[in-house]
Amino acid sequence: MHLFRKKPPYTKRVAITPPAPSPDRSGVAIVTQLKNEETYISEWFRFHLAVGIKHFFIYDNGSTDRTLPIVNDLLGPEQVTVMPWIFGLTDVREGHILNSQVLAFSHAILNFGSRYRWMAFIDTDEFLLPKTGRTIEEALVGVDGFPNISLPWHMFGTSGHKTRPEGPITHNYTMRHVDPMSREKNASNFKCIVDPCEVSEVSVHHFRTVSHGDITCNDSGARFTLRDRKKPEFYSSKFIQLNHYYTKSEEELHLKLARGPASPASRERYNKRVLSAVRNIMSNEVEDSEMLRFIQDNQIELS
Repeated sequence: MHLFRKKPPYTKRVAITPPAPSPDRSGVAIVTQLKNEETYISEWFRFHLAVGIKHFFIYDNGSTDRTLPIVNDLLGPEQVTVMPWIFGLTDVREGHILNSQVLAFSHAILNFGSRYRWMAFIDTDEFLLPKTGRTIEEALVGVDGFPNISLPWHMFGTSGHKTRPEGPITHNYTMRHVDPMSREKNASNFKCIVDPCEVSEVSVHHFRTVSHGDITCNDSGARFTLRDRKKPEFYSSKFIQLNHYYTKSEEELHLKLARGPASPASRERYNKRVLSAVRNIMSNEVEDSEMLRFIQDNQIELS
């Protein structure tokens, strides 16, 4: 008989006591964890500044390229806070691996959340596109103040690019999976915008709040439980669309696979998950030029 060592548990959710709101809190802040994103980070910042993001909280997982110099050249201290965030923590007693992204999000809420009306938790390959109004804050009118918003991924593939093309991501990639609510494994998920002074539980892809528990809403304000948000009728992108530029070019997809997972997942498992997502994205694509039109109509400069 063979004995197999079980994979250690992975802590993906933590409970917190939300901060009290400051009397003058306002605006939307973005929280992200990153590492070695020099290639596209300038575009990501420039776009989100153009749509009204007030502050960025950057949790840096040991970048060794020019990511941080670019950040410091582009933004002043009133616009960005950079936190060193190199993690490899395991709870000694229980053996749980602690999720660095969940802890970064929790840290941001507890230490900075009182200053902002909203916090968005996204990655640097994800862009928040206002569909109503010129800014994210204007687009949030659709939720009527509800504190927990779930935005489905709109998953973009290679758009036929074998190698990295010249120019911005948002110009070059316009082909995405047709169904943001796809039931195909690894082809869909959510990122969230929340009222930080309401959050009672933190995860990467979902939150709970003091006043509404596990109820979340779409960008049009329709409310569902966290489980039920996966139903097709939850879908809306009338006010805000979350674009996830998952692969970029084929060349960059291969580099993504070579880098391996940021989480403790095995490389084999990670590669299988990524390639499954890519197959699903590209199995049924539709052209989506909403982002390009928004940038052109509003004359947003990305370089």
